[in-house]
Amino acid sequence: MVGTKIIPFTILDVIKKTLIFVLLKIKLSMLQKIFPFLTWLPLAKKYWKDDLIAGITGTIIVIPQAVAFAMIAGMPPVYGFYTAMLAPVIAALFGSSHHLVSGPTTTSSIVLYAIISKFVTPSSDLEAFVSLAILLSFMAGVVKLFMGIAKMGKLVNFVSNSVIIGFSAGAGILIAFKQLKHIFGIKVPQGSSFYQIISYIIKHIEETNWYAFTVAVATLTIALIIRKIKKLSKLYMLFAMIIGSFIAVWLGGMQHGIETVGKIPSHLPPFNPPDFDFQKMKMLSNGAVILAILGLVEAVAISRSIALNTHQKLNTNQEFVAQGISNVVSSFFSCYTSSASFTRSSINYQAGAKTPMSAIISAVGLMIVVLLFADYASFLPKPAMGGIILLVGYNLIDFKHIKIIFKASKRELIVFGVTLLGTLFLELEEALVAGIFMALFFYLEKTSKPNIAELGLNEEKKFVNLIRDKNAKSCSQLKIVRIDGSIYFGAIETISDFFIKLYEEDDVKNLLIIADGINFIDLAGAEWLTSEVLKWRERGGDVYFVNMKLVAQDVLKKGGFIKQIGYDHFFKDKKTAIAEIHKKLKTPCKKPAFKECNQK
Repeated sequence: MVGTKIIPFTILDVIKKTLIFVLLKIKLSMLQKIFPFLTWLPLAKKYWKDDLIAGITGTIIVIPQAVAFAMIAGMPPVYGFYTAMLAPVIAALFGSSHHLVSGPTTTSSIVLYAIISKFVTPSSDLEAFVSLAILLSFMAGVVKLFMGIAKMGKLVNFVSNSVIIGFSAGAGILIAFKQLKHIFGIKVPQGSSFYQIISYIIKHIEETNWYAFTVAVATLTIALIIRKIKKLSKLYMLFAMIIGSFIAVWLGGMQHGIETVGKIPSHLPPFNPPDFDFQKMKMLSNGAVILAILGLVEAVAISRSIALNTHQKLNTNQEFVAQGISNVVSSFFSCYTSSASFTRSSINYQAGAKTPMSAIISAVGLMIVVLLFADYASFLPKPAMGGIILLVGYNLIDFKHIKIIFKASKRELIVFGVTLLGTLFLELEEALVAGIFMALFFYLEKTSKPNIAELGLNEEKKFVNLIRDKNAKSCSQLKIVRIDGSIYFGAIETISDFFIKLYEEDDVKNLLIIADGINFIDLAGAEWLTSEVLKWRERGGDVYFVNMKLVAQDVLKKGGFIKQIGYDHFFKDKKTAIAEIHKKLKTPCKKPAFKECNQK
């Protein structure tokens, strides 16, 4: 009796505990989808030293960039700091990539200025310009957020690895060359392009500031040396920057024209909501969509280029959401548009970051610097940072994958080359579009020419391509054809040409299509296929199919095409198909290829 009472309670207890465990798991997975930082936060405890070093390095690098990018956008420098303080934190908390660092960027700054300057310029009305910039940032954030929620991240799957590698290499070269003005100490005009920078420096090489050049080269050399020391390799950027700064002071600093970051404002981003004026929002709507799409493509391209080395699985939809939330929230705190930074993300990865905590540390570090050490940080020499960023640019060039592209495929090489050259000589967004377009063109060009082979039976009783084995036997009344590729609007012409040649051979009236290589059939393909079957029937023959995938049959079934062709014309295996087809033939085969040829 005692035993019979205990067992039910034991079972109930197990069921209860199992249900609680399952519910907790479901709740945790749901929370992790809403708050992605819950997945990596436990790892941050383990890798806090790595993230701390990378974060501090990022803080040092972002100081001059925040000033420069704000100036490119036509904004006062203080807005660059606001954006660099807040945007990285929000993007890190809600993003997918472990190494992506958001904030003010060259591309977003240039595009923002181009959009707003159509209506007002900083010189004519700075206050109105800033107000529109913050409103535009909010609107772009809403577009990004909507695209993420609508799961439009799959659109980025059309960006091939060759495009990413080309974009990464081009950006690396571009980043490096943009630092030459600091390395040589030559005042290159603001906003100069790649070739303009080269041309200007060559023409003005005699103006080189050898003190600045010495600081840059010394910093770069020290970074390379420290990186080879295993115990200090993760600190190479940070140590090189510090030592480079001391060298600049030792050489006389600003007395010899060594440019520094300059005065830094010492206060945090104030709460200041955007000006939600309907007319202004309507005026900026097209620009907001453009800015959002370019920012998303840039962010995903950067995260994917880093993921090629880290092998991290990315969630592009989540990245869209993170970038959207980052722009929306930060716009309420006087921040202008932000996106992922190629330079800071690369430095973050190369400095040894393991989790997004490094981006948060970098932003918090900037807040501390601005509040407590603004006067000291203002003395950071730009040539020293130029030397470090030169190394970062070089590291962005993935020589290993570039060699593989050169050896593997001419098409991929063209895609890589177009993207690389586009990045150097066009706008970044134009380079990405050109690379994506070229990759899609080659994809469509390849899929429009599926492999089609006429098969026969060899001595080992296996089906082989008649072109490869001339001794293989083929049935005198039944052609067997294999199609490897999808039957869609782009491939119909190629497949149709092949079938016309078969049709013109009067001695064969029946056709068996081995269809396990057909991935899908679209509406145009289904209509053509049905008309082809009817054409063969008109002259007393027929067309049959074997091993067609259920996915490929989808449109055929829904459109009623299978009914027109006949359900009995689809077989699951070749042996059954050949036997059933030969039963329907009225005359015996003149050249028997199969044992079924003369069986009735």
